[in-house]
Amino acid sequence: MVINITSDSILRNLRKNGKSDYKIPYGGLFEYVSGANFFGECIEWAGYALLTRTLPAFAFAFFTLCNLAPRAYQHHRWYQQKFDKYPKDRKAFIPFVI
Repeated sequence: MVINITSDSILRNLRKNGKSDYKIPYGGLFEYVSGANFFGECIEWAGYALLTRTLPAFAFAFFTLCNLAPRAYQHHRWYQQKFDKYPKDRKAFIPFVI
């Protein structure tokens, strides 16, 4: 849950005073992945599924992953196209992997 709260806070603080310009997020897991908030959400649901050990929880975790991983990849590609100085070593969804 800490990953998700931290990531959402970083994203929320990118825009101040009602401005609508886009910025590259830095800090927390955003140093490693473009979709830190999505990664945190998947980790939360995977943990819930492991703790409860129920089919509905595993299904929810799986479908959350199936929904958020492609979104993280699309955000990653958008950042790369929008910002010339986007960090080259930053991954899309899973730190150091994808």
